[in-house]
Amino acid sequence: MNVTLNKTDSVNGIISIEVKKADYVEEVDKSLKDLRKNAVLPGFRKGMAPPSLLRQKYGISILVEEINKIVSKSLSDYIQENELSILGEPLPAEDQAAIDFDKQEDFTFNFDIGLSPEIDVKLTKEDKVPYYQIQVNDEMIDKQIEHLKSKYGSHEMVETVEGNDLVKGNLVELDENGEPKANGITQEKAVLLPIYLKNEEEKVKFLNANLHAKIVFNPFKAYDGNEAELSSLLNIKKEEVQNCTGDFSFEINEISRFKAAELNQELFDKTLGAGTVGTEEAFRAKIKEDLSKQLIPESDYKFILDARKLLIDKASEMQLPDAFLKRWLLASDTNKTQELVEEEYPKMVDDLKFHLIKEQLIEANKITIEDGELLDYARQTIRAQFAQYGMYDIPEDVLEKYSQEMLTKKETYRSIGDKIFEDKLMKVLKKQITLKSKKISIEDFQKLFV
Repeated sequence: MNVTLNKTDSVNGIISIEVKKADYVEEVDKSLKDLRKNAVLPGFRKGMAPPSLLRQKYGISILVEEINKIVSKSLSDYIQENELSILGEPLPAEDQAAIDFDKQEDFTFNFDIGLSPEIDVKLTKEDKVPYYQIQVNDEMIDKQIEHLKSKYGSHEMVETVEGNDLVKGNLVELDENGEPKANGITQEKAVLLPIYLKNEEEKVKFLNANLHAKIVFNPFKAYDGNEAELSSLLNIKKEEVQNCTGDFSFEINEISRFKAAELNQELFDKTLGAGTVGTEEAFRAKIKEDLSKQLIPESDYKFILDARKLLIDKASEMQLPDAFLKRWLLASDTNKTQELVEEEYPKMVDDLKFHLIKEQLIEANKITIEDGELLDYARQTIRAQFAQYGMYDIPEDVLEKYSQEMLTKKETYRSIGDKIFEDKLMKVLKKQITLKSKKISIEDFQKLFV
């Protein structure tokens, strides 16, 4: 067997695989013998069918199967052994000669391949990229504090209903005489929020009502016939809602009012950890610091977008096997049409160019991932997720368990690896080029993406 590569240009090539009879005859004979052991043909006992009859009946299909195995392995081995950097996957050559398995003993299979272009992007201090520093203002700090006060707030029992209160009580369906309806709907622990009642006339019946008051109201009218809300309140199926258009009585047994947390030491400790800050001024300063850190990924994301444009522009002469890649895209997704491929290809090209440039820069700058970095990154991610729920002191064994579980998922493992490489590359780029630092408000920053 002979495998060769013919480069038609710098990014296209044809791998030819010549298969001789000696390359496959032994495997074909072995497969026929294995088949005979269990073959059942009319007129013959199991395992006793004549080899000549089996060859006549199954010989071609076995020949094709064995040759496909040989060709597939030879193609893969040749690419690996010769360290070919290919794009997409090899495709049967467009000029592949017809093959007659009935008559031929020797075969030649040709495969078109797309080769990665040679890339040598170099950066200097002459290259300039803006870096936007998003400024945290008092309004952002105030909003964050209000969010935290709400997050760590509590509910208290009160005697009179106000707009945002939650009301619990006994709900009873009434008949046309205002009496409890025979076999009607009853709910001993019904829950509603008056503020969400759509009909003002029904809503005001609850406002300023006292504990243990009995209110007669029309739920269907109150919720404007909304099936989801009515089925939830009455605990019935949505299709039954249209049968419940009359009045109900609601005896208030409990009024619960949400109270935002006070801006005091208790909130400071719950939010930032015990003893981290002791004054409102220090609390606001820490909130500002935390918000600034949270906005860094936004700034870095914009930097990567701008750096991407610079790098693609610097590699404007990069050649890609365009015709091959379009064929590969069409062959790899049966849902794609030629028109759709032509439409999507320009964006795909930029993504591919940026990916190839990143790989070249990672190699050129000897960027690697050290032992333990993936696990450290997973730990940071898990710790940040717990922190969102106000949980800061996570036991190490719990942190380790969740981190290890995260890395068992292939997609997550690969995603974390890509993120670490990108973060390291971003640090390198920031050193190699000139950053034009620009302070900007969050509003103006968001306009950059419009």
